[in-house]
Amino acid sequence: MGVSVARIRVLVVDDHRVFAESLAAALAAEPDVDVAAAGTGPAAMRCLDRGVAEGRRFDVLLVDADLGVPAAAVPPPREGEPAADGISLVAGVRKAQPAVRAVVLAEKDDARRAALALQAGASGWVAKDSSLQRLLAVVRGVLRDETHLPPALLTGVLRELTAARRHRTESERLVESLTPREREVLRCMVAGLGRKAVAERLFLSPHTVRTHMQNVLGKLGVHSTLAAVALARRAGVGPAPLSAPVLAGEVVERGGQPA
Repeated sequence: MGVSVARIRVLVVDDHRVFAESLAAALAAEPDVDVAAAGTGPAAMRCLDRGVAEGRRFDVLLVDADLGVPAAAVPPPREGEPAADGISLVAGVRKAQPAVRAVVLAEKDDARRAALALQAGASGWVAKDSSLQRLLAVVRGVLRDETHLPPALLTGVLRELTAARRHRTESERLVESLTPREREVLRCMVAGLGRKAVAERLFLSPHTVRTHMQNVLGKLGVHSTLAAVALARRAGVGPAPLSAPVLAGEVVERGGQPA
């Protein structure tokens, strides 16, 4: 009887069809690797879900850093906005299927984006022109919970992560200065609710909500809702659940006055 070989299931996600098919074919030639390919983020999520349903989960996701974005037009994300590329797919996959290890494939080294990828949950950042042996070493390494980065990026990525941690600490301190009501208003802002929607949700007058929002901006030291939301996210403040009712026993205000 032959000895069964544990198979590594890899999903390649790249909208450049020739590259995706070539990489998938090269990986599939390995005796212990099964490969599938997807050209978009939604297609990748469908493949991952199908794998779960069939009892054949994927182990590793290899995703193009610039998925869906022309290489010459990759813009840096504005403060408070998620990355509009493969990095956002990594975050979504890690949230939906935490066991999947994600490796980002990049055209060029970029310490800032590599740090963003690690923060999103990626286990590696690898150049697209790496050898097949190097890529296989990374695939097998991340399954051992290793993190892989090009040596030339290590210093820059550590600097970016340290700066992000420092900003997060400062952001947490500022958020802690808010009153409980102001923090609830901030969570509504993170959820994308406007002043009228916040007023309806919290049973407040629009005037009271406006005052709370102004106080939030002032205490956080920012000048716009977008900047407040960005700071809140750095501090780990999540959005208010849109379907959640007001908690029992909570003071309810109407017309700006406690009921």
